[in-house]
Amino acid sequence: MSGWLPTAPCTPGACVEPVRAAASVPRAVLRLAAVAALVLAGIALSPLGRGLPRSRGRIPAEWVRRWCRLIVRAAGVRVRITGAVPPDGGLLLVANHVSWLDIPLLTAVRPARMLAKAEVRRWPVAGALTARGGALFIERDRLRALPGTVARIAGTLRAGGAVTAFPEGSTWCGRAQGRFRRAVFQAALDAGVPVQPVGLRYRRHDGGPGTAAAFVGEDTLTASLWRVARTRGLVAEVEIRPLIRPGTHSDRRSLARAAQPAAAEPAWTHEALVAGAQVRPPGHGTRASRPVLRA
Repeated sequence: MSGWLPTAPCTPGACVEPVRAAASVPRAVLRLAAVAALVLAGIALSPLGRGLPRSRGRIPAEWVRRWCRLIVRAAGVRVRITGAVPPDGGLLLVANHVSWLDIPLLTAVRPARMLAKAEVRRWPVAGALTARGGALFIERDRLRALPGTVARIAGTLRAGGAVTAFPEGSTWCGRAQGRFRRAVFQAALDAGVPVQPVGLRYRRHDGGPGTAAAFVGEDTLTASLWRVARTRGLVAEVEIRPLIRPGTHSDRRSLARAAQPAAAEPAWTHEALVAGAQVRPPGHGTRASRPVLRA
């Protein structure tokens, strides 16, 4: 993996708090079974989109929105969406990245082609579903491929398509977040399309910041799925921020800065968690941080 790729300091041991209000094991199993059933149904029904008028080989957008909302609700997560509905046509949708839940949440806001790392194509089940959804796969460890990737994104935007990207380049725990990388914003400038910033936050049932949904560091998808399913009262807050129209920023640096959401929690909170985890004795579940990138 190349050293230029963005990384996050978050790890499960340092950043993910124990589940305070746990659902029963049978309820958690039912939630996961419902999620699996919905995902398999999506894979099975996706070929039907090819036979629908004006579908361009894909399931109609409204069906996709409802399906994604059902997946998040099946996992036991309530959803609160605020802000204006994004416009139709070419659009770059950008958000901070916390969890695998971010993908269905953003698709529920506006179905779009997802910018995903090439390795995702080889994942069982998820890879096939992502490919059928029209994802733009990129090789993140090849810096020389970056101009070609930006050109492909710009071409999709110019043709009236929507693209979803996580410019941080890595998942963070939600208490702190990374800096938006500028490259993807060049595609919006080249295509002359608006940028739709979205802020994602996860909260506990009591309203405090929740880290149960965080998918960071050496965390596995199985462990993350089970943690979310066992958490009671988890709320996903989706803030659709004001649209950034083309022509308001002349360069990708200022555009990325304008799209960057404000941090949900003070930075020192995250630093204190990491520092506290580093001094814990062995056996407390702390894991060493390593570079991890997710779509």
